[in-house]
Amino acid sequence: MSDVTTPGERILVVGPSWVGDMVMAQSLLKSLRQQQPDCTIGVMAPGWSQPILERMEEVAEVFALDVGHGEFGWRTRRELAKRLSGRFDRAIVLPRSWKSALVPYLARIPRRTGYTGEQRYGLLNDRRSLDKEVLDQTVKRFVALGLPPGEADLGELTVPRPRLRVDEVNLAEQRRLHGLSSRPAIGMMPGAEYGPAKQWPLGHFRELAERLVAEGFEVRVLGGPKDVPAGEIIVEGMEGVHNLCGKTRLADAVDLLADCQQVITNDSGLMHVAAAVGTRIQALYGSSSPVYTPPLTDNAEIHTLALACSPCFERVCPLGHTNCLVQLTPQRLLQAVLASQPDVIARG
Repeated sequence: MSDVTTPGERILVVGPSWVGDMVMAQSLLKSLRQQQPDCTIGVMAPGWSQPILERMEEVAEVFALDVGHGEFGWRTRRELAKRLSGRFDRAIVLPRSWKSALVPYLARIPRRTGYTGEQRYGLLNDRRSLDKEVLDQTVKRFVALGLPPGEADLGELTVPRPRLRVDEVNLAEQRRLHGLSSRPAIGMMPGAEYGPAKQWPLGHFRELAERLVAEGFEVRVLGGPKDVPAGEIIVEGMEGVHNLCGKTRLADAVDLLADCQQVITNDSGLMHVAAAVGTRIQALYGSSSPVYTPPLTDNAEIHTLALACSPCFERVCPLGHTNCLVQLTPQRLLQAVLASQPDVIARG
């Protein structure tokens, strides 16, 4: 990545703290570039997000802000503000927290844009009101912050689709390293950082994996270190199913998902990564809503039962049964996968 040296407007985007939101933030970056092709965009975000940001062609530089959970990190924020001082003309703050607006303020970036919230009146000088009915999706809220105030019809907002670059060399290395086959691959993402109310039962994933292997597919289970036990439950005793949870970096997951023909996934960060590399998505929604956080692609099928109790947006099912996901059967997902595979593959 290069230094911020081009003559156009220099824009700092303060990124979100979730994988999926970071992917969706690329829609804002693309919109900024469409408005000003000569602008230079830097992103301030948690260090874990750098592998994702490095796959976005719009990003010129990444500034890592690594502050522990629950830690204010005054010294870290102040030192980063010193690095940013004088380098940017505008800052767009995507998170709505008070702390997220502090570094641009300390760096004295002239124009600091964000939604009103958490008493940020002194930190932001371009405050926007959030109409949740008009901006009914997270990605729309991100894109709207990059538009001039009062100059756009938010009801007709154009949202560019995220698109992450794929590293074919790294993909070949990952396939070799994990002993992956040449069979058509199906990805499974059983995790959802937000909570269990968004997670399809592991028994359903396992049953579906077994049936997909019988149909001639290779199955790759992807996720972070926290998802390792879930992956082991899915793959135990089965050939042709690989538990890659905790064995890959975020950048590796980008490439491995691009190599999958389809993925079966909870509403999770990796779902948005899969959308951004163009892979066919079978998306499972229980406590969350496909209206609010849909995969940003036309190549997706949404599976939701729309029970009277969902979406509840809770981390844990308030009723204790999670029927909104339990009653989504493996057979339904198998039929959806096979219907999206026009070329029948040989079994065995």
